[in-house]
Amino acid sequence: MTETPAPDRQLPRLRVDRDGEWFDGDVAVTHPGVLANLRSGLRRDAEGYFIEARGRIPVEVEDTPVVVTRIERRGDTVHAFLNDGTEEDVDPATLRISAADVPYCVVKGGAFEARLSLAAAFQLLALADYDEANGRGTLRFGTRAYALRRSP
Repeated sequence: MTETPAPDRQLPRLRVDRDGEWFDGDVAVTHPGVLANLRSGLRRDAEGYFIEARGRIPVEVEDTPVVVTRIERRGDTVHAFLNDGTEEDVDPATLRISAADVPYCVVKGGAFEARLSLAAAFQLLALADYDEANGRGTLRFGTRAYALRRSP
């Protein structure tokens, strides 16, 4: 069971903006060690995003907590560079395009969805074949094809 903070203890007001930048109230969190600690401690459940530290500290996330800053093809894989300084292969089956034409994928072992930055979105589209007939892009890796599906 989560410990409830003492009534006189003020919790930080943590939030992550659309670009994946962290804030405590209106103050940007810029210290590399603090950012690494916040990012590594972030969790999500049915109630939303939070950090567990002597009680549950809620984290308001504007869009996604992770942003893909660059994407490239490496052989038969899609490789992503994330705004937290890490990189990983992305399962192309998790790529989707929102109704607002923003691409997303699943990262961190399935723990989070990440929004592709504008630069990464253009890099992804450069990797795809465009089908005029159905208006969709498709990534092709050997005999496998992954449609860039649109989601609501």
